[in-house]
Amino acid sequence: MDIANLFDLLQAPMHLTWKAAIMMIAGGVLIYLAIAKDYEPVLLLPIGFGAVLTNLPLTGIADEHGMLGILYRAGIATELFPLLIFLGVGAMTDFGPLLENPKMALLGAAGQLGIFCTLMLALLLGFELNEAASIGIIGAIDGPTAIYVSTKLAPHLLGPIAVAAYSYMALVPIIQPPVMRLMTTDTERKVRMPYTQRGVSRTTRVLFPIVVTIIVSLLAPVAAPLIAMLMFGNLMRESLVVDRLSQSAQNEIANVTTIFLGLTIGATMTGESFIRLETLFILGIGLLAFVLDTVGGVLFGKLMYLFSGGTFNPLIGAAGISAFPMSARVVQRVGQEYDFDNFLLMHAMGANTAGQLGSVVAGGVVLAMLTGLF
Repeated sequence: MDIANLFDLLQAPMHLTWKAAIMMIAGGVLIYLAIAKDYEPVLLLPIGFGAVLTNLPLTGIADEHGMLGILYRAGIATELFPLLIFLGVGAMTDFGPLLENPKMALLGAAGQLGIFCTLMLALLLGFELNEAASIGIIGAIDGPTAIYVSTKLAPHLLGPIAVAAYSYMALVPIIQPPVMRLMTTDTERKVRMPYTQRGVSRTTRVLFPIVVTIIVSLLAPVAAPLIAMLMFGNLMRESLVVDRLSQSAQNEIANVTTIFLGLTIGATMTGESFIRLETLFILGIGLLAFVLDTVGGVLFGKLMYLFSGGTFNPLIGAAGISAFPMSARVVQRVGQEYDFDNFLLMHAMGANTAGQLGSVVAGGVVLAMLTGLF
């Protein structure tokens, strides 16, 4: 090997900047959290690996004609990947608990409080309106919705917004319980709500996704792709006649899309675009949005506790976010800390599925308000 060839081999390390090195370490941290801590490994593992890849110098892997660049244009710029994820989520979701107890839809709405509060905070911190809206949507605690909205309004912030959304989804069992305990009394936490399964007819289950799609699309047309894919996935599940398609949406389509989605999000995490003060603001505001979502849900749960004469457990309000089914499980766990024989899971599942719908509607409302301005 002559000196010229040796110099060529050393070109890449010489082009490695300190910012790129830090982002490669950050990608390694995400991989560690996914493997060692089991924090949203399905997304954080490919995101972390994508962050490592995109910061390797001279590879061209994230350039226009590179692998990650092609995937970005095909699936993120076109908004295809988050929509396919919604198809799988819809096929996985059982809206039965919500249909059995429709009042839980109110908690799904209350659980979106953080979106609009943090939107205002982001504006005060100097972000543009489209950027503030994209940051606020982290409060949906719904990765695909956050990606879809930020791709439309502020694609240059996609990396930190997506990482924040999925990281906080993974931290639901850590973030929510302290807020729930702080905002409820011992008496409220011990309220028992026996679950009586009323049953939902097949006709109702089939009509539900169709009716929701029509209503939401009429009220917020820009949200039609999001709600349509979510509800079409659910329609396939509830029709009971296309099991193969439903299973494919839940497994093959969702899994392949998740891999590509994670890698392409990681590809946006370059040192130059990520290591900025505004990134810290985004992560902090996103965390605040999550906390405010929980606060809004529990506050509305306390209101329902008062109107029900003390028969409604306010803890259930915390499940009115889109982190399904993790948030419902957290409600069950916290409730059993104070009364082991208290079973709140099915009630919380109703609020949690309402939160899934609420996040899509909130994203649609934000887009409907802002897309005409840009």
